Amino acid sequence: MTQTQVDLESLITGATLEAVDVSAWFGKRKVLDRVSLTMSAGTVTALIGPSGCGKSTFLRILNRMHELVPSAALAGEVRLDGSDIYEQGRPITETRRRIGMVFQKPNPFPAMSISDNVTAGLKLTGLSASRAEREALVESCLTRAGLWKEVRDRLRQPGGALSGGQQQRLCIARSLAVRPDVLLMDEPCSALDPTSTRRIEETIAELRTQVTIVIVTHNMQQAARVSQRCAFFLAEDGAPGHVVEQGPTEDIFGSPVDPRTADYVNGRFG
Repeated sequence: MTQTQVDLESLITGATLEAVDVSAWFGKRKVLDRVSLTMSAGTVTALIGPSGCGKSTFLRILNRMHELVPSAALAGEVRLDGSDIYEQGRPITETRRRIGMVFQKPNPFPAMSISDNVTAGLKLTGLSASRAEREALVESCLTRAGLWKEVRDRLRQPGGALSGGQQQRLCIARSLAVRPDVLLMDEPCSALDPTSTRRIEETIAELRTQVTIVIVTHNMQQAARVSQRCAFFLAEDGAPGHVVEQGPTEDIFGSPVDPRTADYVNGRFG
C-alpha cells in the first residue's frame, strides 16, 4: 500500500451498505432476484445495465422508498454498518437521514431561497441549529457540492432560478446538510449538459471520502470515470433483474468474466 492510499484511507468517513439476498416484487411480478452487493465506505459503486433490469428499484430499496408503493414487497436484508434498516421498529426517518437520495430530475423547492433549500432537511429530520450554525452549514454544503462560488452572492434568490446543473448540485447540498453516511444517485446527470455533468462528476470524486456513494448510470464512460466498483444488472426473457457480475470497475470494463458483461460495456446491446 502506498503512502497516498494510507492518507486517503485515514480521511474516509461514511458507512458500509450491504444488500443480502434482496428480492423485490410489484404485486405478483418479481422484479429483482436475490441481489447481494456490498457498497463500501470511501467507494463509489456504479449500478449499470439496460433499462428495466431493476437498478432504480434496487436503489430505492436501499433507503426504504420501495415500501411506499402499495403493491410492493421485499425479501432479504439491507444492512447499514451491519444493522438491518428494515428491522421492525427502526424509524424510517433515521434511515432517510443516514441514506440520502438525489434523483434523475433536479427537484429543489422552486420558490424557496437557495439558502433555505439547503437547510430544508433539518426541520424534516428534527435537527435544530442556530442562525450562525445554519449559515455555516449552508456555506459548507454548497462548497462540498461545488456550488458556493457561483451562488454565494445570491443566497436569498429562489432555487428554481438556477440552471439545471446548478439545481442538481443544490439538491446534493441539501442532501449533505443532514450529514448522511450514504448518498444514492439515480442517473443524476442524464438531463444535464456536458459542462454540468463534468462538475457533478468532480463533486462525486471530492465527496467519496466523506460519504459512501451509489450511482445508477446508463453512461458507460461516466461509470468508468467516477466509480471504483461496478455491478452489472440484467433481466433476460421476462426473468427478474439480477446481478450478472460485480467487482472493481477496471475489471468490469477491462477483463469481465461473463461475456454478457463484455457485450454490454462495449455497447453491443442495451
